[in-house]
Amino acid sequence: MVTLALDGVYPFDLGIPSRIFGVADGRYEVSTCGVDGGPVRTNADFSVTPAHSVEALYEADTVVIPPIDPGCLSREVPPAVAAALHEVRTRARLVSFCTGAFVPAAVGLLDGRRATTHWELSGAFRARFPRVLLDPTVLFVDDGDVLTAAGATAGIDLCLHLVREDHGSEVANAVARHCVVPAWREGGQAQFIAQPVPAPTAQSTSGTRRWALENLQAPLTLDDLAARARMSRRTFIRRFQNEVGVSPGQWVIQQRVAHARHLLESTDYPVDTVAAKAGFGTDTSLRRHLHAAVGVSPAAYRRTFRGPGPAA
Repeated sequence: MVTLALDGVYPFDLGIPSRIFGVADGRYEVSTCGVDGGPVRTNADFSVTPAHSVEALYEADTVVIPPIDPGCLSREVPPAVAAALHEVRTRARLVSFCTGAFVPAAVGLLDGRRATTHWELSGAFRARFPRVLLDPTVLFVDDGDVLTAAGATAGIDLCLHLVREDHGSEVANAVARHCVVPAWREGGQAQFIAQPVPAPTAQSTSGTRRWALENLQAPLTLDDLAARARMSRRTFIRRFQNEVGVSPGQWVIQQRVAHARHLLESTDYPVDTVAAKAGFGTDTSLRRHLHAAVGVSPAAYRRTFRGPGPAA
């Protein structure tokens, strides 16, 4: 695996591959390259000097392109980089974070492929690369051998996804624990997009959300939530989506999964009791939703995340 550092690279994101894959018990060999082996200017007040030149890309089975400063996006991709990317695309995975997607898109490697980038730059990306199937609402896109992530910590999400795909959930969860990051995040970029703050006199769904969190074991139908907020179904759905970034149904499932995970980690309750207390009703429903969220069964999750000492 080789991480490509171009002028204007974000230092935080540049270090993500080494940080995540480097603690996977030796399963990955991670190196970093620049164009010519010389210093690379970051978007901070310092430069970095990768140990390798662009020639390292030709030996990579995975190429990671971290984001670069938006002010550098109008520059031509260095010809040596473009040539290397075209050469290795036939046999290597191509991974980008945030504005890093502009690099393979600029040399035609994302045409006809699903991809994402930071939501703030989605308009500029679409205008420049209309043949790319851009989805700016998700944290990352896995399109087989081309994988793209949104900004900053979405790069961590994508790296953990790759570990999970390569070596299973247990290894990915262990890496996440070691790095003190979530093994899986629900939702997409919509929850981070700047939204106008409602006027103080406007109705809010916050009170209904607080009530729902105290009553997760109840059915919590959309009609129940809308009635609690004293809104019509249509108004409630629209206002909830604007305030939270996901639909009421998605949000309720996220909170129930989070509560079930807490119970699995901190109690000895049987799985069917956890399912009931989290509002899933049956252990089958809990298993389905937990597996969709974190990729493991309740029993496997408890074995992996149960801390030492007596349970509550």
